[in-house]
Amino acid sequence: MVAPREGEPGGLDGRYRVSDHASTSVSCVSVRVPSKVNLFLAIRDRRPDGYHELVTVLQTVSIYDTVKARLDSPNAAHPAARRFMELAFTQDGGGQVPADDTNLAVRAARCLMEAIGVGTSDRDGHPDVPMTRLHLSKAIPVAAGMAGGSADAAAALVALNHLWEADLDRDELRALAADLGADVPFCIGGGTALATGIGTATAQVLARGAYAWVVGISDRPLSTADVYRAHDEVGLRSDIEPDAVLQALRTGDAEALGAALHNDLEVAACHLRPELADDKAALLDAGALGAMVSGSGPTVVGLAESAEHAASIAALVADRFDRVEVALSPAGGPEIVRD
Repeated sequence: MVAPREGEPGGLDGRYRVSDHASTSVSCVSVRVPSKVNLFLAIRDRRPDGYHELVTVLQTVSIYDTVKARLDSPNAAHPAARRFMELAFTQDGGGQVPADDTNLAVRAARCLMEAIGVGTSDRDGHPDVPMTRLHLSKAIPVAAGMAGGSADAAAALVALNHLWEADLDRDELRALAADLGADVPFCIGGGTALATGIGTATAQVLARGAYAWVVGISDRPLSTADVYRAHDEVGLRSDIEPDAVLQALRTGDAEALGAALHNDLEVAACHLRPELADDKAALLDAGALGAMVSGSGPTVVGLAESAEHAASIAALVADRFDRVEVALSPAGGPEIVRD
């Protein structure tokens, strides 16, 4: 396993890699962030607070969103502004991206603002911080089991940490991320990780080699809450462990990894969307080493022998999906890039 370079996610200093082509402007920061697949997902017990105990192995894949954060005026605060932030986005494919304060990227901004002690309000409750504009360029499908919202939240934390000169390290950002959603701490670091608890306790794992995926995307989102609700109604509790997946990753054995892919939410997702089972079968029939619903779906992924093999499979199954991508993993973590 190649050790991460200083400044990369996982580096000794806990900071983030800055692209050689990144902008040096402190008034605008862009962060590119990858999506994820769950190579393994086992659901344990449902907790009294409604969350589920789980064990999952996650890996970032090369479908990216970009979050750009820009100060309206680098040296000017806006104590009279009704909102401290404005949000805009462009996206590929369908699915509705929240354009208000419920968007995870905006929630991440507020979380960071509170953590670093900025945002003192005037007597009318207007935040005394520079007006910041966020723009999300989305290629990660929405509500599709690939952590699109969580990735955007992670990218917003990294971008605003740099823009607002907060200088928090990776571990400090991960601690903030845990309050935003189960996948956000993983998205802060990226790579390959084992997550436990409700998914916020993550540890990097050894993963040799690179993997090629066929990613079948639907423009019809599937609610994570609905999938978990359907899972609970079935009443299944899984005791399966991720040993086979972890061993395949340690040895870089794509064939063994394909055979070990596992997702406890797949039954529930296929119950809500029966066509997903046929999509999975189509990927296997086309030659995938393994296939499964990604996370809570409706994205279906197939593992291929190589990028060329993945492209061949994608051509065979393209008519089954609204969009098909060939993606590589692991894809690293958030990276500050050129505007």
